[in-house]
Amino acid sequence: QVQLVESGGGLVQPGGSLRLSCVVSGSIFSIFDMGWYRQAPGKQRELVASIQTVQTGASTTYADSVQGRFTISRDNAKNTVYLQMNSLKPEDTAVYYCNADLIPSTTGIRRGFWGQGTQVSVSS
Repeated sequence: QVQLVESGGGLVQPGGSLRLSCVVSGSIFSIFDMGWYRQAPGKQRELVASIQTVQTGASTTYADSVQGRFTISRDNAKNTVYLQMNSLKPEDTAVYYCNADLIPSTTGIRRGFWGQGTQVSVSS
């Protein structure tokens, strides 16, 4: 069974930093794109950042609102994706979700999987 487990969320003051981690575990044949999404109260879930596979150049995409402040990276050996968040603002407050596009060994069918989410709160 494939699981995505996020960690690293918490309460931080404006201007502070947090680093989120997401570990993908289970019987996995291959992992493709990985990404971070967030959902604030009363708002739709939105893409924060995504990263492609090393084989395709590990190119990254960022939401305009986080460009220059957040950095996404991945460690394929550890099946882990990270989100380094700097210069945090109150409007970054949300539940952050990890997403991975992968093929489980059990089904052989490529699809997206989600983590359970981790709360990030930015407040003084």
